[in-house]
Amino acid sequence: MKMSKFSWIGISLLVAVSLLLTGCNEKQKINNLKLQNRTQADRVTQLEAQLRNAQLETSQLRNKIAELTSAENANVMSKDEEIQALQATLAKKNELIAKMQVQLLQGGVKLPMELSVMLEDFAKTSDIVTFDEATGKLKFKSDLLFAPGSDIVNSTAAKAIAQLSDIMKSKAAANFDIIVAGYTDDVRIRRAATKAKHPTNWHLSADRAISVLQQMNKDGIKSQRLSVRAFGEFRPVAPNKAGKKGNPKNRRVEIFIVPKGK
Repeated sequence: MKMSKFSWIGISLLVAVSLLLTGCNEKQKINNLKLQNRTQADRVTQLEAQLRNAQLETSQLRNKIAELTSAENANVMSKDEEIQALQATLAKKNELIAKMQVQLLQGGVKLPMELSVMLEDFAKTSDIVTFDEATGKLKFKSDLLFAPGSDIVNSTAAKAIAQLSDIMKSKAAANFDIIVAGYTDDVRIRRAATKAKHPTNWHLSADRAISVLQQMNKDGIKSQRLSVRAFGEFRPVAPNKAGKKGNPKNRRVEIFIVPKGK
């Protein structure tokens, strides 16, 4: 069947309009991406400025605590109270810094909803882990992961880590990597056998983070998706008791879920 001249014109017009609309849509997508990039860059700049200010404030707090600790003050009770108050403020500031550092790693972006829900449900079923949706951070209680002074993951904790590994192997987590960070309180390592293996709290926090990493590796998480950090006693989330007697809240392993390649 032959098509009339007007039919051909109509088809040509439809094709032209279609191409024009496609071009407009692509241009709009590019403009939207540019806007998102500018917004994200602004957010990163703000976070970096806030982080610098917070780090300066923590340095000032540490100096103040050091001055009070070394000062010869007749009113010992008043000095101790002031030190404890400063330590509480310092702990809160350190927690804020940790959150901002994770947000910077993520470019200020929250985890996808599906992954976030899976991690939240996992935390609800576990007595040893909590999940912070705002930062994509899971916090394991070290006392329930390891025996005192040990870096060997216990069987109960291994099951929880296996559950987490299953989530991180899912399609929802395919574009994310894992940072395992170890922390301790300020109780000194005294037992000779423990000290031989973990000379300082820094070593202990690193060895515990590596043990969790190795457990996740055994559970099928690829090595290139895993890394560790260790902070020893130097990032408390709560004040330690006077006389280096520690605080269970500070003995922890944190797992940060970050975009691939960060």
